[in-house]
Amino acid sequence: MAEGDQVLVDHLEEVWGSISELCEGLSEQEWKTMTDLPGWSVQDNVSHIVDIEQRLDGRPGPEHTPADLSHTRSEFGALNEVGVDWRRSRTGAEVLEEFRTTTSERLARFRAYGPDDFEADSWTPLGPGKVRDLLPIRTLDCWVHEQDIRRALGRPGHTSGPAAETALDRLFGAFGYVVGKKAGVPEGTVVRLSVEGSRTVTVGMTDGRAGPAPDDAEPDAEIVCDLPTYIALATGRWDRSTALQRGVLKLGGDEDMAGRVADALNVMP
Repeated sequence: MAEGDQVLVDHLEEVWGSISELCEGLSEQEWKTMTDLPGWSVQDNVSHIVDIEQRLDGRPGPEHTPADLSHTRSEFGALNEVGVDWRRSRTGAEVLEEFRTTTSERLARFRAYGPDDFEADSWTPLGPGKVRDLLPIRTLDCWVHEQDIRRALGRPGHTSGPAAETALDRLFGAFGYVVGKKAGVPEGTVVRLSVEGSRTVTVGMTDGRAGPAPDDAEPDAEIVCDLPTYIALATGRWDRSTALQRGVLKLGGDEDMAGRVADALNVMP
């Protein structure tokens, strides 16, 4: 078995364990605290992870029709709402217990996998892939929901370590796509993303493509923020105006261009 395959499982175990610890002992009021995801509470975020992991495990979802889908934005979002809404009659502690049982079963299954199992075809949000392609995406998704919970409860944390770095690698790694494809900045432009306490990413447009540029290159446009703000922007939880109103985002150089890039930071499928 490739060592890297079980490292992917290690990352899932880390983020699931962090969520479990974070949610231990929450009051019902805390469980029902609303997050930045429209219509979703802290409990709903955990319910969503339970529902997704159970469906990926081949279990049928509940036969249920949510009463309100007004906050959903797509067919996929409406599908996600089924398992979430179905669990709203439960207490947070009951959902946490189901989360722990479900993730323990999933981890035991992954730990027993051999190379052929990780190489098996699998659905992913980005299209057809292999099981080993899906696992880092699950780490990212679960970690993002953990951050949703932490913002809502005012309990920042778990922004370092292997699972967090895996998730952040995917977010920061998409900055060239954000600049070149989503924001469409002009040829010859250099754009810098400076995330305080984390990373600086500088890209330049050459021959119609965005690629790495030296960190000492003079940027034409720059986005400066802290890590929690970047996470919220890159996962579509906040928009530019929200971050600016909170005073946690700065746009430098060509502010119109920097604003276009800031508007395009969301890279979650």
